[in-house]
Amino acid sequence: MKFLLFTLLCALLVVFLNLIAPFWVVMIAIASVATLVRPSGWAGFFGGGVGMGLAWLGQALLISMSTSSTLPDKMGILMGLGSGLAVFGLTTALGFILGGLSGLTGVLFRNLIQKKPSDVYLG
Repeated sequence: MKFLLFTLLCALLVVFLNLIAPFWVVMIAIASVATLVRPSGWAGFFGGGVGMGLAWLGQALLISMSTSSTLPDKMGILMGLGSGLAVFGLTTALGFILGGLSGLTGVLFRNLIQKKPSDVYLG
């Protein structure tokens, strides 16, 4: 349940925050949400990655379809990828990596500042 909540929060955060802030501010916000929601390590990575990757894919498709631009096709040819679909795939992969690492950073930061009991023998 935390995974779905975290993924949904990340996607909504990316969609609304990307309008007014650069990507690195969104990454800090995802790390902050991961610190507050407290998913596990893998859930933090995949939740942040899926949330940001799908949001970036949706935004790229929305912009491309609403403007009927040939820019993705031209960029695909320029970068040697072949078509605009490869550019969308690359955008999604980059969003997944950035979001995933942001979520994992938030989880690891929470583990760093979380108080551990000192009077328990751990073996």
